[in-house]
Amino acid sequence: MNSNPQLGREISYSRNVFLPITNLCRNYCLYCGFRRDPNDDARFMSPEEVLELAERAKAAGCSEALLTLGERPEVHADVREKLEKFGYESTIDYLEDLCKHILELGLLPHTNAGLLSGRELRRLRQFNASMGLMLECAAELPAHRNSPGKDPRLRLEVIEIAGKLRIPFTTGLLIGVGETHEDRVLSLLAIRELHERYDHIQEIIIQPFAPKPNTPMANCPRPSTKELLTTVVMARSLMPEMNIQVPPNLLDYNGGVVQLGGCRFEKAVKAVLLAGANDFGGISSLTPDFINPDDPWPSVAELRATIERAGFVPRERLPIYPRYAKDKRFMSREVRKVVQELADKDGYFAC
Repeated sequence: MNSNPQLGREISYSRNVFLPITNLCRNYCLYCGFRRDPNDDARFMSPEEVLELAERAKAAGCSEALLTLGERPEVHADVREKLEKFGYESTIDYLEDLCKHILELGLLPHTNAGLLSGRELRRLRQFNASMGLMLECAAELPAHRNSPGKDPRLRLEVIEIAGKLRIPFTTGLLIGVGETHEDRVLSLLAIRELHERYDHIQEIIIQPFAPKPNTPMANCPRPSTKELLTTVVMARSLMPEMNIQVPPNLLDYNGGVVQLGGCRFEKAVKAVLLAGANDFGGISSLTPDFINPDDPWPSVAELRATIERAGFVPRERLPIYPRYAKDKRFMSREVRKVVQELADKDGYFAC
């Protein structure tokens, strides 16, 4: 059982809307099914599309707007033309304005935009409750050989800058893409070192690789349940007070496909909780997981019931974790206003 007295038996999750701003990207990760080239089912959401979805999410009781996009999409001429049409000079200009309007709706933005400079992070901090960048792995991997943005040194540098700026930050490991057990240990130690210096990492995601059709790694196997659980145990051991997240739609019990609503999902949930996970991340009733579209999220009701049957207490949180929601040093004035409207006395979502 999760023995950390500070984490207790509460298992958190958030309700979000997934906003895939664009799937155009400068990287070519061998496992990615999200990115597209121009004229290859590429998309770039307009301001009207983004805000219409955000308004629906607010009406549905969500607290989080998850903005995800390919890294440096403006390397493509199509994106530069779209930005000009929308009245923006850069992707960051566009993201900053979107987050500002989303925040005004009473939703809390969380942006994942890949490598960003300190200046860009500072601009987005004003209108984001939290931000994220998966380290994935602290070692260089063949799966990233055509992805300049996946240089682990550069990604660690961004995570460090976020710490200096006091941005509540999400990062994590992608397991099963060619890394070794030792690589996973070194990755967790690198994250721990940065958190010990800046105290800003609010959660670590342990995300198992899920093969995507029509990618170079389409026929590669998912990591085993044992690998997933071992990594969760290791993360909990190295960082006893850290929030450890496992995406519930990517659980794979005993090497088989999870059957949502069936006993295999229930066993998988209980297994990762006993291993030390205490969060299941953002789930949406409005939008799919655009990164893993073949792996649907469970419903909120199903997830809560499964957590309770495992002997734990489900708690709905904001995209900014309770500890940071109560610490004004980690929020801009604009973000703090909305957090205060949405949070209860414990820093969770006031349902």
